[in-house]
Amino acid sequence: MKSGEIMKILAVDTSSKVASAAIVDGDKLICEEVLNNKLTHSETLMPMIKRVFDKSELTPADIDLFAVSNGPGSFTGLRIGVTTVKGLAHACKKDIVGVNTLLALAYNLPYCPYIICPIMDARRGEVYNAIYKFNDDILNEVVAPRALPLVNVLEELLSKNEKVVFLGDGVPVFKDVIIEKLGDLAVFAPQNANEQRASSVAEAAKSKDKLKYFELVPEYLRKSQAERELEER
Repeated sequence: MKSGEIMKILAVDTSSKVASAAIVDGDKLICEEVLNNKLTHSETLMPMIKRVFDKSELTPADIDLFAVSNGPGSFTGLRIGVTTVKGLAHACKKDIVGVNTLLALAYNLPYCPYIICPIMDARRGEVYNAIYKFNDDILNEVVAPRALPLVNVLEELLSKNEKVVFLGDGVPVFKDVIIEKLGDLAVFAPQNANEQRASSVAEAAKSKDKLKYFELVPEYLRKSQAERELEER
């Protein structure tokens, strides 16, 4: 995507319990909706997307680029989000961009001076994690997305001896362990920046390569629980 190019983007994130949809036009956020409640993504996503379009006074045909978080995260949630956005891109004959969920989370904290450490609960004491840091206005990937025990992440961060800001749905699960291990080096994102936001997916999408709808696939980082249990039998 060319620098400074103005285009309308529909972005969606369903990688966790949070569902979010947003429409941006260049540097302008037109509309965003975020829902973190008991309803499933299969119940909420399409009505949410329709509301975002209605409030923006736009239709899918007005969109130049479709963007979606394509993992890691909930296997079911990712499938719902990716399939929905691929269908829209296909119907409108427009390009699509897949954005790593952890990268999108890092964009919740623009120009943060600390190490940015998104953590998503992957169960069994493991997290989906990557490490980022801003250099002026450029977000750099220090460590690529991976799935591993949280203790390994904390040992790695402790060796850097720098302030680290944590965010993501792994924070409430592991906050006490993080504080015990890192002490004052650990900082936690505020509520408004802690969870997935479709507007951050859209921002990250601006610097990603465009794909055709059929080229995009989820990036799970590890096998599903059902696959692991089958292998253990």
